[in-house]
Amino acid sequence: MPEKPLTVATYAAGASLAAITLFYVFAPNYILDSDSNSARKKGVVGLTNLANDCFINSVLQALAGLTDLRVYLIRENHRRKIDDTWVYQEIVSDPAYKNNPEWKTQGLQAGLVTRGLKDILDALNERPIYKKTISAGPFIRVLENAFKQRVSRQQQDAQEFLQVVAERLCDEYHAGRRARLAARGKADKATTTSSSAPIDGEAVEERLAKLAINGNGNTDTAHSTGESPKTETDTLVARSEDEDGFPMEGKYESQIECQKCGFKPKPTESTFCTLTLNVPQSSSTSLNTCLDGLFKTEYIDDFKCEKCRLVHARDLLEMQLARSISESFKTSTQDAIAKLQHAIDTDPEKPPSDVDLPPMRDAPACRIAKYTRLTGFPKIMAIHLSRSIYNSISQKNSAKVSFPEKLMMGGLLNRKKYKLLGTVTHKGSHHSGHYESFRRQNVSLPFSTPNAFQASGVFTKSATTSPASTPRVAAMERSGDPSPVASTPDLGLSSGANSSNQSVDALPRPSTDSTPQASPTANSRSSSRRSPPFSSIKDRESDGISLKSVTASARSTVSKLSHSARNSRPGSPAGKTPVAPTASNGKAPMSAPKGGRPKRRKQNDRWWRISDEKIKEAKTSEVLGMQREVYLLFYELERESPAES
Repeated sequence: MPEKPLTVATYAAGASLAAITLFYVFAPNYILDSDSNSARKKGVVGLTNLANDCFINSVLQALAGLTDLRVYLIRENHRRKIDDTWVYQEIVSDPAYKNNPEWKTQGLQAGLVTRGLKDILDALNERPIYKKTISAGPFIRVLENAFKQRVSRQQQDAQEFLQVVAERLCDEYHAGRRARLAARGKADKATTTSSSAPIDGEAVEERLAKLAINGNGNTDTAHSTGESPKTETDTLVARSEDEDGFPMEGKYESQIECQKCGFKPKPTESTFCTLTLNVPQSSSTSLNTCLDGLFKTEYIDDFKCEKCRLVHARDLLEMQLARSISESFKTSTQDAIAKLQHAIDTDPEKPPSDVDLPPMRDAPACRIAKYTRLTGFPKIMAIHLSRSIYNSISQKNSAKVSFPEKLMMGGLLNRKKYKLLGTVTHKGSHHSGHYESFRRQNVSLPFSTPNAFQASGVFTKSATTSPASTPRVAAMERSGDPSPVASTPDLGLSSGANSSNQSVDALPRPSTDSTPQASPTANSRSSSRRSPPFSSIKDRESDGISLKSVTASARSTVSKLSHSARNSRPGSPAGKTPVAPTASNGKAPMSAPKGGRPKRRKQNDRWWRISDEKIKEAKTSEVLGMQREVYLLFYELERESPAES
């Protein structure tokens, strides 16, 4: 039987080739992902600085680390792509800015900056193996095209650039929202006015029967129950509330109270994209102190209160009424006093138009208290620490400002918790210097794929990562049987606590013995199989010897590859050749020592410190220590069940 040895040798060679292939497929990914100190792993893409662009680069790098902003850009661009083109081509003017030129409104509805920012942030969030830098030039050209003017490359302020970009993104969102509302209104009108369908006789008879039953012909449920019917505008606004707004847009409310009469006018509500805080002129302060300076009660003197003015006018008329002897004058004066009293009791901000009031300069001055509070918490809280001091010359306030990693906002009943994701620092004077940015190394849903071998709804809010780990190469238990089935590793899913530590190192080591020793496991396995005749064993004795040699060579090749991979990892004891476990020496296979590889830091504690094209790792303690240089802070609202990457 000359073909038997050739067949067995071919099968053994194929098995060894499969084992080597598995090693080359899984070992490079395992080494790259597990090595946190690899010089090839740069993490993020840098930005070139050709003409004083550090103020642009630092802001873009900080924005690239904000998860909610990237989700918004993906959603908004996708919404504009799936909608018809005519939705955003028809001009829908903003009621607050009716004098805007047509080209500006068209650019806002087209979302030029939204699309350009998504492209640059996607490029900055690549995971390069080697050092990679790109230019912010394409995004700068998008801004210049949107505003129809050039961006100066002189020494600029990073906060001004952030404010221009954030407010433009906010305006583009509201312009697109108005265009979608207008398109829905037209679609609803076209649906209701279309009368091309044939008349249904049964529906007409049913309608006439209802009219006969009601008697008055009123079949509207809303009118019969006394409820006001919903208008078309209310329906469109209700539809638009389903959209998630711009994540950096927040709302605050200003309220004043007269300390003399206690009158509180209607609060003034305003929106913001960046929250500017004044840094006090002291050696050191904290972020909470700066926030208290913005939201604390402020007292203002020499204020003209509307209610106090009406009360003053009423008192003057009463004095004139007491001195007058004319009946006609008394009648008109009493009528004016009654109207003023009604306005004082109901709404002092709406004085009667037919009553002559004294000039505002003659109204009594009073003291008011001004309150400011947040009414709409943004998903991304961008905080600007104003360090400018304006005396005879402008200077920079170099006070230390301590800021927390977790920021609590709101009251006891409406508490919001924010997490620090990025900062922008400035070193230098008020007129010159250099900007750097810090980015937390977080990859949240829908960008993280911790388990690519199982399906998960990454775009759903309730999506959670699967606890199962990725498939690893697990080896079968060694036995005395020299069959290639027992010497070839199987690809299976590892389970348990040690599943993440299993790798190709678990492959069996080559044995120095040419003849396998008997073992209880081998005996039990061989007894379960069908035993061949005694004569066939003698005939295949030569085939078994050749099979043993081929299997031993395959095991030796795999062992050398795994040994070289272990020695290439940092922290592994080089120069120490482990003794291969054999059945003769009785030593069991030893796993790799626990202290052989450096312990990886928690991913939440890892940051990128980015200075244009220079990128290096940093810790949270280093970020929180930049108290004298911190200029911009980016906090993100924590979700109820945040997904850690």
